[in-house]
Amino acid sequence: MTEDLNDEERELAAMVRDFAEQVVAPQAYEADRSHTLNMEVVRQMGELGLFGLPFSEEYGGQGGDYLALGIAIEALARVDQSIAITLEAAVSLGAMPVYRFGSEQHKQEHLPALLAGEALAGFGLTEPEAGSDAGATRTTARLEGDEWVIDGSKQFITNSGTPITRFVTVTAVTDQTPDGRKEISTIIVPNGTPGFTVEPGYDKVGWRASDTHPLTLQGARVPAGNLLGERGAGFRNFLSILDEGRIAIAALATGAAEGCLEAAVDYAQKRTVFGAALSTRQNAQFTLARMRARVHTARLAWHHAARLRDAGRPFAEAAAIAKLVSGAAAMDNARDATQIFGGNGFMNEYPVARHYRDSKILEIGEGTTEVQLLVIARALGLAG
Repeated sequence: MTEDLNDEERELAAMVRDFAEQVVAPQAYEADRSHTLNMEVVRQMGELGLFGLPFSEEYGGQGGDYLALGIAIEALARVDQSIAITLEAAVSLGAMPVYRFGSEQHKQEHLPALLAGEALAGFGLTEPEAGSDAGATRTTARLEGDEWVIDGSKQFITNSGTPITRFVTVTAVTDQTPDGRKEISTIIVPNGTPGFTVEPGYDKVGWRASDTHPLTLQGARVPAGNLLGERGAGFRNFLSILDEGRIAIAALATGAAEGCLEAAVDYAQKRTVFGAALSTRQNAQFTLARMRARVHTARLAWHHAARLRDAGRPFAEAAAIAKLVSGAAAMDNARDATQIFGGNGFMNEYPVARHYRDSKILEIGEGTTEVQLLVIARALGLAG
């Protein structure tokens, strides 16, 4: 994975890979079984500086870039997608909106703890009636004096209910535009705000050790100064946040695809069938070769998108391509690895079973496969 990286990036990849194998992997099965995010692992990730990778040193970051973040996420996802998505969401959806759009007061108040991994934050976008169609947001916020009063609900919000979650940034309709469309803004809602309820976590098919909750807001009041960015700029701002997040999700999917490949190769070499190693059978060899090609293609795609983003060049289409390709690679490799493992692949104690359950969401979360195709089609001038 390191052939196109510089020395510093290779060191980062090796460091996180070692951490993943020694610290993350041993706890992954039990965390998944018990649906529990291991906060000790989160703490150690903070000590390694992973939450601050793409942020400036001014606020406690590591002064890195999105490629560095993706390298770390990919290495974690090889062994545990739940831990990888915890990091991805904490950075891309938790801290990045504050870093990109917050006032200096917001940054000084929130970023040091977020970048140190001492606090987490969520991004409240998705609603029961507003998933891919984020413009259908129904949550409302109205100004009463010097406070926003917020009513509505959110769902599938990652990192919203951990012991160290500090706030959730929610999208809400704050007015109508002159042409009759919804004016959507983003507002910081601290956990513990009266009227803001973090509902019990979901019983999920995959990513079972990550923290994910529905949220309810009933007359939740926060200061007017909790508006994040310009009023009415919420829709535009969260689209740019999602573009960046797709790169990170693509890195996660690539790590998942690689984890499946490595496990399948190892198993095929050790498993004896009809008197010979499974790896000597041409059908198994071809399956593993296809899996390797998917990992290679997915990594090229997300590296390309990350380098465009870090160079300040347009990257939305490249990010969509990366997520499309890598999400499919993760799902296809999980299916093929499970087939290589046979009956054992259906047992949860084997990592490929967890990858099989985990990987489906990579074709749904942070923009479905269909949304990525729409983005690409628009880049080709084919969609209205």
